[in-house]
Amino acid sequence: MSQGNKIKVGITHGDINGIGYEIILKTLSQPGFGELCTPIVYGSSKALSYHRKALEMANVNFNLIKSASDAITGANNLIEVLGDDVKIELGVASDYSGKAAFASLERAVADLKNNEIDVLVTAPINKDAIQSESFHFPGHTEYLEACADGSKSLMILCNDNIRVALVTTHLPISRISSALSKDLIVEKIKIFNESLRRDFGIIRPRIAVLSLNPHAGENGLLGSEEQQIITPAVEEAYGKHILCFGPYAADGFFGSGQYTHFDGVLAMYHDQGLAPFKTLAMDSGVNFTAGLPFVRTSPDHGTGYDIAGKNQANDESFRAAIYRAIDVARNRRRFAEMYRNPLRRQYVDRSGDKEVLDLSKDDSADTEILDV
Repeated sequence: MSQGNKIKVGITHGDINGIGYEIILKTLSQPGFGELCTPIVYGSSKALSYHRKALEMANVNFNLIKSASDAITGANNLIEVLGDDVKIELGVASDYSGKAAFASLERAVADLKNNEIDVLVTAPINKDAIQSESFHFPGHTEYLEACADGSKSLMILCNDNIRVALVTTHLPISRISSALSKDLIVEKIKIFNESLRRDFGIIRPRIAVLSLNPHAGENGLLGSEEQQIITPAVEEAYGKHILCFGPYAADGFFGSGQYTHFDGVLAMYHDQGLAPFKTLAMDSGVNFTAGLPFVRTSPDHGTGYDIAGKNQANDESFRAAIYRAIDVARNRRRFAEMYRNPLRRQYVDRSGDKEVLDLSKDDSADTEILDV
């Protein structure tokens, strides 16, 4: 963590033909923003100037720096990741814009892993344009997981009122059922539970797990995944002292307000979770990648090619992404401090004739945990 309260926020510029620079500029032009953090944009001064001129925002200034360690505290900073020949075609997905997006992401992730920046906030990319020999992933989430040395990721969409996580992410509908397994769902429930505790500060989170099929499968009439995969996964996770419940039929879960009774909702696939989430929280929604050793967030929208360069983009979600990244970083620091020197568990063994204090024995049916 950076010294003091000025967290270094690394920002990738995303697809330079979209609204990335617009939402970055609008966010960083907010009065007093530098008092909250130290922004470092991984981008291009020429691309920035192009968009700044198109948006008539000449009052937004940046310090050009060579490395994150040179960042000026509380001011806007920019690290060049492109050459002089910058090609911008507003509203167009191009090979160049894909290469430019990856150049920004690669440099920012390297600095993130080396602790040169504290958190990462990514502007939207075009998932097709960015494909190359170096980037062969469905999106940011999968790429970051591959960069995290064995950690397993979880996509969480959130705002102050709702948190929706996904078991599968960018998969065709035809492949979802075959991709699901009890072990995978249990794994995602565990990551979700730990993230709610560590990243969101909820000590005993309650998690709702959605079904895959209509009406939760109707006892196998409309599908067997609930009976064979999802319910056993929920039961196993609950047996591990995780407060998870379900599976709930997804169709009425959000409209009835049932989601308000839980701290998080685990959906089986992308649109099952994101369609209702974006209906409820489009402007304020944030995409957070949980389960990784570093913090990454992004706005919950795409490149906005149709409004690129028209000064119509709403930067609320991007601002919320920065605020969320800072909050998660601080929550992780507090969580680590809380559990740095935990009290040793003490048990009373009642299996024999005498009560014996055992400091090493695990939980079992014959032991009772003592509060200390």
